[in-house]
Amino acid sequence: MSTAQPDLKETVEQCENCTAKTQHHVTVELITESDDAENAEYSREPYRVTKCTQCGSKSRQRMNDI
Repeated sequence: MSTAQPDLKETVEQCENCTAKTQHHVTVELITESDDAENAEYSREPYRVTKCTQCGSKSRQRMNDI
């Protein structure tokens, strides 16, 4: 389960798939890491999600690990 923020931000970043600097849509999503429904509300973590506008590849990185 994830909850995306409503506003998209665009930035130029290196795309690992295109191997070039391309425009990316960047969002922050709260992703539930636990499969246990009882503790799911305590296991949500913020992730930075990027999507390349050229090739469509997506990547995500846990923000607490940056």
